[in-house]
Amino acid sequence: MLSSAPSSTAHRHALIAQARQTLLVDGAAPLRAEVEPWIARSWQRCLAQGMDPTQRVVFEAVSAPALRHSLEQNQALLRAARPVLEQLTRAIAGMRYFAILTDARGTVVEVQGHCDASDPRASSIGRVGIDLSEAAVGTTAIGAALAELQPVWLHRGEHFLDDNGSYSCAGAPLFDPEGRCMGMLDLTGIDVPERPELRHLVARSARAMEDALLLQRPHALLLRMNWPGCTLGGEGDGLLALDAEGCVVGANSMARQLVPQPLRAAGTSTHCSDLLAMPWTMLFDAARRHPAQPLDLPLWSGLRLQALVQWPAHHRRSSHGSLGASTSFSPSAAAPLAPTSPPVAAPLREAETALIRQAVQDARGNVAEAARALGISRATVYRKLGTPKGT
Repeated sequence: MLSSAPSSTAHRHALIAQARQTLLVDGAAPLRAEVEPWIARSWQRCLAQGMDPTQRVVFEAVSAPALRHSLEQNQALLRAARPVLEQLTRAIAGMRYFAILTDARGTVVEVQGHCDASDPRASSIGRVGIDLSEAAVGTTAIGAALAELQPVWLHRGEHFLDDNGSYSCAGAPLFDPEGRCMGMLDLTGIDVPERPELRHLVARSARAMEDALLLQRPHALLLRMNWPGCTLGGEGDGLLALDAEGCVVGANSMARQLVPQPLRAAGTSTHCSDLLAMPWTMLFDAARRHPAQPLDLPLWSGLRLQALVQWPAHHRRSSHGSLGASTSFSPSAAAPLAPTSPPVAAPLREAETALIRQAVQDARGNVAEAARALGISRATVYRKLGTPKGT
């Protein structure tokens, strides 16, 4: 088994060389067995830009004003990323890899880990301000992740330019709470064995940065969501942050997959009642329960999720685990709970809303069918389910 490793590596390099020959000489797209399709697409983009594999690579820095603007624009990302980078670099400490964070244009904004300053191949790329975009240095994990918007692994000869053939790198794009690509995270090693498992590690670390960035945003309520049967409270949760009126202030990548948000005009917000087939004030009611219990989340599609509904972290810390001692964001204002107040009977409007919600659930999220069963219009169903309790 041990003796087969070198021959396997040599065979892998031979396949990569064959793929390059197919594209560069014959002009045909490589077979999937030789290289992944996204690599072939990157090679083709490099050819279209007039690059030649034998040309010398020059790693150049962007202008000082451009770098200053990028660092200013990415302050929130850098705050969210640095604790994750510290954990990441501990994980790869014995592998001769280092971590690079770039903005959406491929400009380096942070470097952590063992970047050997005595090796010009490391020092040339491991510097804040260096342009590592595909247009500048050809196929790399950085340029590919930003172009393909997916995690990638790139090893030695898979780089388009021959000068980059000593690098092995994993990369993953980073998305802001609105779902826009804001940069990427890269792990790079020089003359190292192939480690494709780093693609998973870099993708996991990128998601942790996105979650941290979302949680930095001011919000009144946080929904941790997943499919029924999944354990809530872990790194795989979809996160949806709401303001005090139920409007969405941001979501992580998992939440955008679980609850696709409708298209909206620039400058407008999405209300959670556009996503969830339930009165949105029930979310705030669920947050007041102690201990917290998973909440059933019906979607307008008829699918169902489960969620833990939480106050912001600073609010949870101030409560010291006591519901009676805490203050709570209400849908109308940040007013303290009154634990000694007697229970108030549910108003008629709340009972009406509950009836409409039950009709929608019985119709498995089909609003038109629920409206026909109740003898009201679809518009009334939407309006009633979005009406704050007690108004």
